[in-house]
Amino acid sequence: MKNYTITVNGTSYDVTVDEKGGSAAAAPAAAAAPAPVAAPAPAAAPAPAAGAGSIQVTAGAAGKVFKLDKNVGDQVKKGETVITIEAMKMEIGCVAPEAGTVASINVSVGDPCENGTVLATLK
Repeated sequence: MKNYTITVNGTSYDVTVDEKGGSAAAAPAAAAAPAPVAAPAPAAAPAPAAGAGSIQVTAGAAGKVFKLDKNVGDQVKKGETVITIEAMKMEIGCVAPEAGTVASINVSVGDPCENGTVLATLK
């Protein structure tokens, strides 16, 4: 068995770990320590605009929205970056699959996204 002290969000916990896969126990370092508070759930992505286009700009990887490079109404060329996402400390441009006008932006900066998520539409 090994003993560790782990700090989570400023609260220290003394943890004992059984190396053979047995039981593990955790106790707060201070008896009056407050219970950890769960982080708030991310806000839901805004609904697509009523005039959303049929051409989809999708995320090429799981990550979070880093920057909105274009706005609704902007003209884009094929291959031009519409939205930039951040995944594993890398910035990845999500590009227009063909030329058109940005019809909707379906995410906000900081929103999480999965591979294939529709981030914006073009018309």
